[in-house]
Formats: sequence, structure tokens, C-alpha cells
Amino acid sequence: MLTIAYAVDNKGRSPGKDFFDALPDQDKAKLMHLFRLLGEQGRIINPQKFGNLKEGFHEFKSFQIRMPCRYLPNGVALITHGFRKKRDRTPREEIDRAKRVLEEDQERAGRAGPQGSRP
Repeated sequence: MLTIAYAVDNKGRSPGKDFFDALPDQDKAKLMHLFRLLGEQGRIINPQKFGNLKEGFHEFKSFQIRMPCRYLPNGVALITHGFRKKRDRTPREEIDRAKRVLEEDQERAGRAGPQGSRP
């Protein structure tokens, strides 16, 4: 069992939660299903719904919507942000953003755990 949480950046904002909150209800429902599945089962087998990104990150997928996350050692999958993927490859700037938000969250927390809130 995993806890799904949103990372908090150095300005006290949660880019992942902000992105999620701005989505239409239909898209939110699809992502919440994936969050629950990962939380309850610890994995999502379907590579069209969850997959490896790069540099230790994974991503929740719902059509063009992507929400990168990283597993932390304390049983948490920390969502960094969200974006709409418009090309075949994930843009490098999205991976860099995921790294930055994760680093800022960990600095704020002062430990290897999430500062953010659960979806």
C-alpha cells in the first residue's frame, strides 16, 4: 500500500494539485482511479496508464494528461506537477521541472518525506 501525495515547491504551492484542480471533472475521475489503484495495489500494470519516465520518475497517464511522480523510501508516491503531452517524447523541460519540484519539496520537508497533501 502506498500513499499518494502532492509535492510542495519553495513558494508553498503544489503544482500537481493546482494542475489537477483545474482539470474537468471527467479527467479528475480518471486520474483519481489511477491514484487509488496505485495506492491500494502498489503498482499499475497497464503501461498506457502508468509508466517509467526518466531519471527515476514515473508518470500517471490519461490520454494527453501526464502527472510525473517519484517513489520515496517511506512508501509515498509524490506527484510533482502535471502537463499535457503534445509530442511523442516527453519534453526535457518537464523532466527538469519534476526534478526541481521534488528537490524543493524535500528541502522544505528537511527529510526524505513529502511535504505535500494527499489527493
